[in-house]
Amino acid sequence: MIQILNIKKTFGDQLLYDNITFNINSKEKIGLVGRNGHGKTTLFHMILGNIQPDEGTISIPKGYRIGYLEQHINFTQDTVLQEGCLGLSEDDKYDTWKVEKILSGLGFSKEDMQKPCSIFSGGYQIRLNLAKVLVSEPEMLLLDEPNNYLDIVASRWLISFLKSWQGELMLITHDRAFMDSVTTHTIAIHRAKIRKVKGNTEKLYNQLAVEEEVYEKTRLNEETKRAQLELFIARFKAKSTMASQAQSKIKLLEKMTEKKQLEKIETLDFSFKSIPFHATQMMNTSGITFSYTGQEPYLINDISVNIGKKERIFVIGKNGKGKSTFLKILANELTPLSGNIKTHPSLTIGYFGQPNMLRLNSGNTVLDEIMSASPSCSLQIARNIAGTLMFKEDNALKKISVISGGEKSRVLLAKILVTPCQLLMLDEPTNHLDMDSCEALMEAIDEFGGSVIMVTHDEMFLKRLAKRLIIFDKDKVRLYEGGYQDFLDNVGWKDEYNSDEEKPRLFLNKPSDNKKELEKLKKEKIKERDNILKPLSKEINEIEKTILTLENELKINNDILVKASMESDIKQITDTSKRNSHLKHEIKLLFDKLVKISSEYETRQKEFENNITNPESSVN
Repeated sequence: MIQILNIKKTFGDQLLYDNITFNINSKEKIGLVGRNGHGKTTLFHMILGNIQPDEGTISIPKGYRIGYLEQHINFTQDTVLQEGCLGLSEDDKYDTWKVEKILSGLGFSKEDMQKPCSIFSGGYQIRLNLAKVLVSEPEMLLLDEPNNYLDIVASRWLISFLKSWQGELMLITHDRAFMDSVTTHTIAIHRAKIRKVKGNTEKLYNQLAVEEEVYEKTRLNEETKRAQLELFIARFKAKSTMASQAQSKIKLLEKMTEKKQLEKIETLDFSFKSIPFHATQMMNTSGITFSYTGQEPYLINDISVNIGKKERIFVIGKNGKGKSTFLKILANELTPLSGNIKTHPSLTIGYFGQPNMLRLNSGNTVLDEIMSASPSCSLQIARNIAGTLMFKEDNALKKISVISGGEKSRVLLAKILVTPCQLLMLDEPTNHLDMDSCEALMEAIDEFGGSVIMVTHDEMFLKRLAKRLIIFDKDKVRLYEGGYQDFLDNVGWKDEYNSDEEKPRLFLNKPSDNKKELEKLKKEKIKERDNILKPLSKEINEIEKTILTLENELKINNDILVKASMESDIKQITDTSKRNSHLKHEIKLLFDKLVKISSEYETRQKEFENNITNPESSVN
């Protein structure tokens, strides 16, 4: 058991912990939550002994081994496998199979294990550090954002590994679903205090909300009671007949402790602004093929997808398979070797890509960067947007060079917010955001009026938002017409585990005896869908264009009426008024027709989506 007793810690003028006390008991797996900058990583370093508290003690049993995931890269061995074996204890130093098993789960192939560490990306080098920690089998694991550099398959493997972990665990992650899948307890760093509950993040946050509501109600009641006492004392203390009662009220008032009003905790509160899009299709791609070498093997081979209005398309799969590259191609940052991309001429795109982080000018302030995104962005608009993203007052004047990774991510989001758009392209925007910021981002995406294409490994986003999937798996790319849970239930990740013996029951793929028949039925349903929905879509598009034309004429006529009135041109007023009356009648009829056909389109679309996602439901 580890004991943290009466710890106090400040950095500059910021109080991180104010007399906090808690225990980490045997077999507990604890999720640690709190805002960025509130001291989660600092607490880890205090447990490790790298940082000392200002006051209080941390008691760790003698000989107790703690494994910590290092973000620092310092490899000394010739191959990945040899480097991984450095994590083995003296008793296990010849058990290389343990290292191979963990490296495999984290996405390294047999061939990868014999390659030099230096040829791998930073993300894979962090995975190697994680493998060294896991294979060392310490009594306790401290994992700080371990899934930041993991793809979705490796994240699911790590969840399975940590669920079977027999020692203690403390975990920091912005991925709420990941944390709740693994932990037995949750601790919050909240208002410089510690709150620990047995259960998941939802239970903890609900409990905090209830406690703060009770505190505020109690404070207001006591404030009312104090005001009543002060009024009584002021009114009757000079009257001899009431002096004794007034004196007792004074004593009662002196005994009352005054509760301070809780400071408002800043929350990320923003929304992406959408521009109306009147056509039915934003973008069509066909046969997109790409490689960075310009020749085979292709990173992306023959991808075709149509992007309509109000889409929620999520791009998922293993790292290094081309997900981010595909998004860059759609954003016109890369040119495909072959294939076609047809983009609607009026389409406005907001693009958030990982390499964009490097494009921030380190010498600029936060406000400078936001204003640089659009010539129409004034200082006041930039300040308003900075404020919604928690850069208030002087914080908005900080240089990019001194802010954290999470703050840089918020600056990039701010730059997208400056210019309203119709299509959002987001490449892993949750990296470096805290859990509360991720929740706010999920709400903003959900409420966005345009379409969204997003690369993510966060299963909470996928389960809540995804309507269609572009899946990079086993060197192939496919479009899945359905949500993420449907995909898990009906298809699943084929290479999630290396052998059937390793598969936990939780992740077994659902058997399908008539798979070929269902695939055939799905293709027939897609063809039927296209035959019915395309004519409806075309008609909707034509009606929208006609309405736009008539509304433009109506606007011109209104200007003519104003001029005719000023000139007392009775004939012009009469003729134009008659025409406007006719136009308004026509527009109303067209809108009624548009509502009817749009309703039919949406109803039929939902029917087809259900039949395509669950083709067995349409089999008699």
